[in-house]
Formats: sequence, structure tokens, C-alpha cells
Amino acid sequence: MTETGTYSGWFDCGVNLFSQQFAGQEQQIWQRAQHAGVNNMLLIGSDIAESRQNQQFCSGHSGCYTTAGVHPHQAANVAAEWLEQLRQLLSLPTVVAVGECGLDFNRDFSPRPVQQHIFASQLQLAIQLQIPVYLHERDAFTTQLAMLKEQQVNHGVAHCFTGDTSQLKAYLDLGLYVGVTGWICDERRGQSLQQAIHYLPLDRMLLETDAPYLLPRTIKPRPKNNEPALLPAIAAEICRLKSISSQQLADITTENAHRLFSLSGLQA
Repeated sequence: MTETGTYSGWFDCGVNLFSQQFAGQEQQIWQRAQHAGVNNMLLIGSDIAESRQNQQFCSGHSGCYTTAGVHPHQAANVAAEWLEQLRQLLSLPTVVAVGECGLDFNRDFSPRPVQQHIFASQLQLAIQLQIPVYLHERDAFTTQLAMLKEQQVNHGVAHCFTGDTSQLKAYLDLGLYVGVTGWICDERRGQSLQQAIHYLPLDRMLLETDAPYLLPRTIKPRPKNNEPALLPAIAAEICRLKSISSQQLADITTENAHRLFSLSGLQA
């Protein structure tokens, strides 16, 4: 924080930095983010290997943190010792959340019972270690909500939320934060989210690009990929919908990230 008590930039709480689309460009993407005022990034781990790769990058880059976990797409591919490997990763200082974990009944790359087993194991580990969960959900809201309630999960974020007002309120009732991406900028698919965001309190909101995906449609001309440096474009649409200033949004969403991920004792 600065001497005035405000944060000096943006916090992108969702970056797939080691996606194939970014291969070999990781350093430049980080530098462009810094130049755009995006001083903090949370990298997303989709499996144990990527989580390790993220952690190694974060250890050498100030203001970078990562999740560690198994995405539902990867649930059927875990090694026998995956849970212990995950536990070890979660003990490292820049690893701040369990995930990306959850259910995806849209593509079903892993059988649904396997998804649910791997998800439940991660929820139990997060509760045991008192670490927030970083949640993925697609076409599985009812089942996922039931599992979160069964495990009494109240500490985490609904990553890349694209649902409607009733789903938003259900996550808020659990005590979760909600991650808003460039979906909010989509005049075709984002209408439900644009309506729901009026019910999202500022103190429960996180900002994400989900780079390289979900390039905001408000950006013209359109670059090839989304990246953290474009987070201010997402913020501009939220500021318009919520009638707030960009400084206010930057401060409160960065503060939210620090609170949720317990970053006060880490390099920011």
C-alpha cells in the first residue's frame, strides 16, 4: 500500500500464464502487466505440474502468487500420490489457494464421479489447511453447490463467474468472493452477469482476466490473446455498471485479494 492507504495498482486474480498461447512469452506478459499498472497476478494451476511451474515463476517475480490444484478436466489423470504432492505445494509461501478445482459437466473430459471425488478431496484439504478454494464450475451448479454446502466451504472464490443473479446470491450466501472477467464486456453472452453485478457487493469482488481466454469484446482493435495488461478494460466496464471510479475499484478489489489470500505478510 502507499502512504495514503490506497493500493498503487490492479490485481489480476486469474492468469493462465503457462497456457500454450503464451509459450515463451511469460516474461514479456509479466512486464506488460507491470507497465499497465497490474502489479499483482494470481496464476492458476490446473494440475500438479502446472502448479509447480507457476510456483517457480512466482518465486522469482515480486507480486506474483499461484493456486495449486487439479482442474476437473484433469481429474482422471492424477498420479497415485497427487494429494500429498498438492499438500507439499500448499506449504510454499507463494501458493495461496487450492484449485482450480470444481466440476465441469459441459465437456466431461473426466467422468463425473471421478470429478466429484477429486473435488471433494481438494475441498477437504483446503478446510484442513485453512486455505481458500479457487472454484471452477460449468453446467454443474446444482451439484457443486450441494458439495460446497456438504463440506461447509465458506472460504474461497467462484472463479470466472458467468452465472445469473440467483447463482451469485447462492455463492455470496456461502461467504465466497466472486471473480469477474471480460465476460462482463460481452454484449451478447454477458447480459445475465451485467444484471447480477448490481447485487455483487464491492467487498466481495475480485477482478480476473482469465488470460489468455475471454478477451473483452470492448477492446478494439482486438489483439490475438487476452493478457493481464488488459485488466483495466474489464475494470472500465465494471466502473460504468457500478458507477464508481477506477481508483475505488482498484483499491477495494486489491484489498479483497489480500484479505482472501492472506497476503499481508507476503511481498505485494
